[in-house]
Amino acid sequence: MGEGTLRKMHASLGDPIQYRMPFKEEMNMNALIGKEITLEWTGVINCVACTKVTKKSFGQGFCYSCFVSAPESAECILRPELCRAHLGEGRDPEWEEKNHNQPHIVYLAASSTVKVGITRETQVPTRWIDQGASSAIRLAEVPNRFEAGRIEVALKEFFTDKTSWQRMLKNQVDDTIDLEDEKWSLEDQLPADIIDYFSENDEIVELKFPVEEYPEKVKSLSFDKTPIISGVLKGIKGQYLIFEGGQVLNIRKHTGYYVKIN
Repeated sequence: MGEGTLRKMHASLGDPIQYRMPFKEEMNMNALIGKEITLEWTGVINCVACTKVTKKSFGQGFCYSCFVSAPESAECILRPELCRAHLGEGRDPEWEEKNHNQPHIVYLAASSTVKVGITRETQVPTRWIDQGASSAIRLAEVPNRFEAGRIEVALKEFFTDKTSWQRMLKNQVDDTIDLEDEKWSLEDQLPADIIDYFSENDEIVELKFPVEEYPEKVKSLSFDKTPIISGVLKGIKGQYLIFEGGQVLNIRKHTGYYVKIN
């Protein structure tokens, strides 16, 4: 059906969410749900930054050289409060200006609990889809990644910044969560300089994933251990393919792997 280097699946809002594998000839992944498919890793890994072949992938798709030097793998990716793009600094100031010294959103997302996160404004709602949230709301709108990180750190006192991937894939959702109430309950608990950034947009975005059957137990698959993965595709959530029997494949974890899909 198709082959190419794995990258994060493209996703767009819909009922359900629509997924496409960004090969040279883009694949409609929703069309494969309910069918038996085979993914075969060819043994090749290409660095997502320099495209060179690497024996081992670091930090979701980098060769070691790029992992320690590319701006896409800098420490502020995981710890945005350390970002220095607004100061004109970073591993690659031009890249930082284009990607990090841009408007960012601090958000709350609901699944089995409430999670706080940040993303570039242009990545809404893509980021919410990628993490497999059941719903999400804008909390604050800020001018750059540093300010978003500063607010996220303050909110960690109230909410987690981690997603339980196992619970997410089992669709263990807390239906009692009211994101708007959670958002505005913070108004009297945070410093005024943070409240000043709060978004007036209280729209709660509901996310419906293309899943025929959620697993009761999940077993993570890896091309490093199983180069050929076959089974009936039962659904897609976040960046995971869900197969019959609760076997799941994290596409993002295998960024850079050259695979064939039949």
